[in-house]
Amino acid sequence: MSGRLLNKVAVITGSSSGLGRAISLRYAREGAKVGGEAIFAKTDVGIAGEVEALVKTAAKEYGRLDILVNNAGVGLEALRPLVMCHQTDEDLWDTTMRINSKSVFLGCKYAIAQMLTQAPHPSGDRGWIINISSIMAMIGGSHNPSYCASKGAVSSLTRQVALDYAPDKIHVNAICPGYTRTAIFKDTTEAGMPVEELERKHPLNGPGKPEDIAKMAVVLASDDASWVTGVSWPVDGGYTAR
Repeated sequence: MSGRLLNKVAVITGSSSGLGRAISLRYAREGAKVGGEAIFAKTDVGIAGEVEALVKTAAKEYGRLDILVNNAGVGLEALRPLVMCHQTDEDLWDTTMRINSKSVFLGCKYAIAQMLTQAPHPSGDRGWIINISSIMAMIGGSHNPSYCASKGAVSSLTRQVALDYAPDKIHVNAICPGYTRTAIFKDTTEAGMPVEELERKHPLNGPGKPEDIAKMAVVLASDDASWVTGVSWPVDGGYTAR
């Protein structure tokens, strides 16, 4: 690999499987301190004290925090086919918003607080935050009210935080994956969404693989994105081009 993330310290939430695992492995191959030097910190991303402790653990172990990937998320409606707004119970809504949206706020809050205390990199940049949003933040997604709302909040917060911390040279961007072959994808197809339909809706090579998202997460944490902040970048095989 090119070593584009050489010696950068990264925290990646939800890294045990799916997108988070793929991003972690790719970051390690690009030289970030998430590979052979990785540590695990059990964290409930919806609890402020635990997210703060996660950031402090990374900074204590490695001396700083350069990259945060807010990846942890759920798609609970994938387990309940054809759920519409009037059928969505409050507990499902609250859980989705806590894990998908509040966690991004908390991650940004504590990561930025740490980044502001650090000397900048030779490039002048002080930090990189990548929030995992969704194409459902850009378009309407049938039968996914809480998921769409939660990911819309992620993209909107990304833009707002990017503006506030651009003077501090902290990059804040979001990736909006299309349907990607993770556990949520499996739940979606098993709940009745035909794979053939998803193939058709993604003109370029059908539904994605976690590695497709990981590649873009590298770009947004590297010097290649030196003039990029506040974007919600669709990585979707052409899904939103329609």
